Amino acid sequence: MQFHTEFTPEPLPHRIALTSRIVSIGSCFAEVMGHRLAAHKLTVLNNPFGTIFNPVSIAKLLTMALNGTAPDENRYVERDGVWFHYDFHSSHHARSRNDLREQLMQCLLTTADAIRQADFLLLTLGSAVVYRHIETGKVVANCHKMPGTLFEKYLYSYEYLIDDLKRLLKTLRKANPKLRMLLTVSPVRHTRDTLPLNAASKATLRVVAHELTTWNDWVHYFPAYELMVDDLRDYRFYEADLIHPNAQAHDYIFGKFAECTFDAELRSFVAEWTAISKSLAHRPLYGDDSPTHQQFLTKLLTQLETLSKRVDVSAELTEVRGRLKKCILSEVRNSHV
Repeated sequence: MQFHTEFTPEPLPHRIALTSRIVSIGSCFAEVMGHRLAAHKLTVLNNPFGTIFNPVSIAKLLTMALNGTAPDENRYVERDGVWFHYDFHSSHHARSRNDLREQLMQCLLTTADAIRQADFLLLTLGSAVVYRHIETGKVVANCHKMPGTLFEKYLYSYEYLIDDLKRLLKTLRKANPKLRMLLTVSPVRHTRDTLPLNAASKATLRVVAHELTTWNDWVHYFPAYELMVDDLRDYRFYEADLIHPNAQAHDYIFGKFAECTFDAELRSFVAEWTAISKSLAHRPLYGDDSPTHQQFLTKLLTQLETLSKRVDVSAELTEVRGRLKKCILSEVRNSHV
């Protein structure tokens, strides 16, 4: 007897390897996925623009970065002594306009460089509902808690979305011909838009994603949205707000992602690294100076030194060496008591 509709996404024709370079862009789900990829020691630039929900702003920012275009000078806004920019998330802010300009320029340069070197771009579309700044007539990435009367909210049409993203694909392909895109629709529901409008928004994004993957063999779709709403169809997989997937849901979706996108070597490494991560989190029950704990740390240090030939574990090596040194010094002090 089955109690839910379980499915496994089709495997990608080109798999992510341990040496792959990845850029993750988009909604908060993109950030979650980026963090998990980085936690498995993959090289990831994770949501450099901050959380960006709508495809219009995503396309604009990536195009700006790759074309070397400076942020629009008319889009800076000051609130309570802090400066923001309507094309970026509020995580990008500064006490002066000039400081923010420098910060944003560096962000665009870093992103452009990462895109040109990347093997994969993980692009997560969050919502087709946009906010247009009435005075300028332009869509904003974030309203920065400015008065709602300054904006008009509406569902962006499919025709305009597909045009924007097709232009973006051409720009990306020109900048990096070897780049492959993993396209997802965020499973996070935008209930503030009302459930009917959220449904229309997600449907629009899903059709856009289908169209892009149909006509571009280097663009692939990962069904994070379907895994959440069909496979995990239960509120126990949501946070208390009943909107965001919880850690258990993230574990499940990421597991499916790894299964269909990671190559055999990376899957083997992930299993090895997961075991080492548990060892790194381990703390002794009976003090740091026991011979058993010293042996444990020495073995862990050897494992990390072996891994250091494949991935960057410098921070972990420093931590374990420090713990082992402390353990040995504690043993020496006790022996003189």
